[in-house]
Amino acid sequence: MRNRSENQMILVLIRHGATKSNREHRYLGKTDEMLSAEGEKELMEYRKTQCYPKVDYLFTSPMKRCIQTAEILYPGLNPCKIVEWEEMDFGAFEGKNYMELKGDDRYQEWIDSNGTLPFPEGECREDFCLRCDKGFQRMKKEIEQIGDTKGTKSVGAIVHGGTIMALLSRYCDGDYFDYQVENGKGYVCVVGNKNDQLEITELRKI
Repeated sequence: MRNRSENQMILVLIRHGATKSNREHRYLGKTDEMLSAEGEKELMEYRKTQCYPKVDYLFTSPMKRCIQTAEILYPGLNPCKIVEWEEMDFGAFEGKNYMELKGDDRYQEWIDSNGTLPFPEGECREDFCLRCDKGFQRMKKEIEQIGDTKGTKSVGAIVHGGTIMALLSRYCDGDYFDYQVENGKGYVCVVGNKNDQLEITELRKI
């Protein structure tokens, strides 16, 4: 009889540390912004509390803020970059905050749609979620190719807030915005297989 743990994976989803734009509540998508000094310091303080589980494998978005976060939290691991996990393209809203957008009719329409309308000149949520899931499947294949099939695998993913919302709304009950998380925080998930379909059976916040 197969050990059930062989079919399980512990997935640690962590949002990157804070950048200047994050602190100013600006839409930060395709801009490849680095962590702020404050964001780096905050991550180091979080790490001292040992809130981040150890992982066997590490994956990141290819964007600088995620790679920097990985270097701070898991300095001994060389992460594999998943290009599909880049943050959403916010289009015309990129780099702006609420105060700068509140007079824009397009922004009000987007708010009224509960974020379901595409960003003007940018990406729609449905396409973004599909892209993130494609990255998740690629991550799974990368692990399988390593050939380590013994026991439960522990996998870290340093990504964006949007990526976390996309993946958890795909594999858990709940709405996209239910899984918003602060910089440097995230979730520990138990991922299993049911009828050859991936599912998250346990979820707790970091």
